[in-house]
Amino acid sequence: MHPLWHEIDRRLLIKLGTAGLAALSLPGAAKAAMAQGFTHGVASGEPGAHSVLLWTRYAAANDTALTVELSDTTDFARIAAGGSVTAKGENDHSAKIAIDGLDPGRWYFYRFVAPDGTKSVTGRTRTLPAGPTRAFTIALFSCANLPFGWFNAYAHAAARSDVDLVAHVGDYLYEYRVGEYPSLKDALPGREIQPTHEMVSLADYRLRYAAYRADPDLQRLHALFPMIAQWDDHEFANDVWKGGAENHNEGEGDWRVREAAAERAYREWMPVGDTRWRHYQAGDLATIFLPETRITARDRPFQLGEILEGKADPAAALKQFAESDYRDPARQLMGADQERWLFDGLAQSVKSGTRWQVCAQQIVMGSLFTPPESRGWFGADQPDYVRRRVETAQVAARAGLPLNMDSWDGYPAARARLLAASQRAGADLVTLSGDSHNAWAFDLTHDHRPAGIEIAGHSVTSPGFEAYTPGISDATRVAALRAASPQLQWANTADRGYVTVQLTRERVTANWHSVETIRSHRPGLKGTHSMTATRGHRKYDA
Repeated sequence: MHPLWHEIDRRLLIKLGTAGLAALSLPGAAKAAMAQGFTHGVASGEPGAHSVLLWTRYAAANDTALTVELSDTTDFARIAAGGSVTAKGENDHSAKIAIDGLDPGRWYFYRFVAPDGTKSVTGRTRTLPAGPTRAFTIALFSCANLPFGWFNAYAHAAARSDVDLVAHVGDYLYEYRVGEYPSLKDALPGREIQPTHEMVSLADYRLRYAAYRADPDLQRLHALFPMIAQWDDHEFANDVWKGGAENHNEGEGDWRVREAAAERAYREWMPVGDTRWRHYQAGDLATIFLPETRITARDRPFQLGEILEGKADPAAALKQFAESDYRDPARQLMGADQERWLFDGLAQSVKSGTRWQVCAQQIVMGSLFTPPESRGWFGADQPDYVRRRVETAQVAARAGLPLNMDSWDGYPAARARLLAASQRAGADLVTLSGDSHNAWAFDLTHDHRPAGIEIAGHSVTSPGFEAYTPGISDATRVAALRAASPQLQWANTADRGYVTVQLTRERVTANWHSVETIRSHRPGLKGTHSMTATRGHRKYDA
């Protein structure tokens, strides 16, 4: 157990004393609980001012009724709330229960108790604040591919004392078979996944969650903080949309069956509710929206290769596309129902006097363009398909088309509708994003006016620009990307890590934390980059 674990909360240590902290961190207790049926620790999510959802898994031959206890102390001398829930075999032995009647803005300890008296590890969770709120801190994560390395970003965050809520915006796990992503040579020994083949069936998805949730740093993060979570594509398959995915073929069966299996396993294994999009209220400080941008309404992403197929003049074809189909207002990312929910929610949040409107979602919203310098970044010995993609990206950029059609850049009309709605509402929009594996800070604009800021986090382990442009420095890449992309204010295209977002009444501070390594189990940081934005400005401070 890493020594940072013993620093999880200095304030808590002062309150409880050494014995109280040890009750949360003894590894023997966790091993004993696993041996008796509690196989994957505990987790909490869906926090409200007076409620929280609790999760565990209890594997047994039969369905098992568990008792749930919440207390304000680790010795559970006084039970503040509780209930009963059954871990059912038909739900992969997972158990979730919503607990009501809690006090706002308060830390609680919780545990599950089996019929024979066996107890789960003790978890800690927090309700959201109510009324006037001075400060609130969110830890932002995305893109954790277990075979690529250790989850040191999770470990570092779990050692903090200043996090109120964890937001995971997707790619919590990856669907690929062993040896595909990462390749066998890039996979870290000791970071094995199950099943070894690509997950397609319900049993596959369940087993992959079990493999990921066996990671001690992920278990620790779940045990210490409430998490709000939304899937991205790899919880289903790469580049998923409402009718399929890039990484799904006819030989893998009916897409709808696979989609349903993936969603079911996600809901079984994650501390989440049953609605695809939802919001959370942190006092009068922030409304946190959690939209769904993948499987409900997303139209198939544009494929530039398909657009150019058979075209004698690629430049003319892409220019015509940029002026026509690319801007089709009928193309959807969230869908009309969800747009109505989000746009109305932004307006209601502002009208209620809430200071910040936070949108924690999956994909990068700011516009990113391919710089002309990138032609030489990939080396002369690249395969033909890489060379063709680089050349296509260069032609697309000259036609005014962005780098990534799978992000909001591929759905410009949908993005314009969202940013216009935010401007109409007078919202102080803060977008939290994942998916890209690199860290970005964007000033979002619409109709040549500021519309908000984007805080896009780097990945926990999945590789970014640095893996595909060896020999090119981060400074070189970032300078070129910023020159080509006017909204981009800062980037890190080299590191793995996570972000903390500190909200106060007049300012939001984004801290991008880069871990030293993912190739060994050491959760130290190599550095942190901070940027601020002042309420009412809707852009980063100079």
